[in-house]
Amino acid sequence: METNNDYTLRPSFGDSFGTGWRVMGDNFLRLFLVVLVVAILSGPTKIFHMNFNASDLHHLPWNWHGNWGHDFFSLASLGLLAGFFGLLALLYSFLALPVIEYGSNMIFVQAVRKIKPEFELLLKGFWENYLNIILANLLVVALVILGCIALIIPGIIIGCRLAFVSYLVMDKKLDPIEAVEQSWKLTRGHGWTIFFMGFVSIFIAIFGLIMMIVGIFPAIIWISSSFASLYQAVLNEKEKPAEPVIAQA
Repeated sequence: METNNDYTLRPSFGDSFGTGWRVMGDNFLRLFLVVLVVAILSGPTKIFHMNFNASDLHHLPWNWHGNWGHDFFSLASLGLLAGFFGLLALLYSFLALPVIEYGSNMIFVQAVRKIKPEFELLLKGFWENYLNIILANLLVVALVILGCIALIIPGIIIGCRLAFVSYLVMDKKLDPIEAVEQSWKLTRGHGWTIFFMGFVSIFIAIFGLIMMIVGIFPAIIWISSSFASLYQAVLNEKEKPAEPVIAQA
């Protein structure tokens, strides 16, 4: 049995969620703060997705009254405005948010290792390892999308096999290609575990939302801690030194 400072670290579905639960209990306030900050910093992607309603525009200078056919200029202006905010959201999603998310993932790995979480990791990637984070995220997104185009299932397989890319970029400081290749190797034999963990995580998140909304924060902490536990368990398994072979006389 592999342990790490009293945490049971075995690359299985049950042990990952079990260890994730313990990690959450031991570090709840710190990890809650991390999840809260990530939620706030993820906010701009929601704000930029604006929904326009004609009834909200009655007091604009061009006296909009919902008459789409007689005010082409207003319609064009709204289209340009929506496109502008959409572009800002897209740029933020690809050029800033991955740094925050990758840093958050590494903080959860630190919690599994019983290392005091470094909150500066949430922003540290902007001046350290920035290009690798952005390119790795872009590569993973592109590969998953291409896989989904090929009848969905390949996209799911790719997503599962590349689940460790963010950890490897932050933990091992690998470049995007190395991180993808190493994640593919590490997850060999663990694809189904990752898939079922992801599937169950959806229901954990839904249950968290049902629990008066605020339950989503413990749900996210538990899910993130569980995947960080799985990463550490697989890493321990792969990096475990081979037992010496004793030659028989």
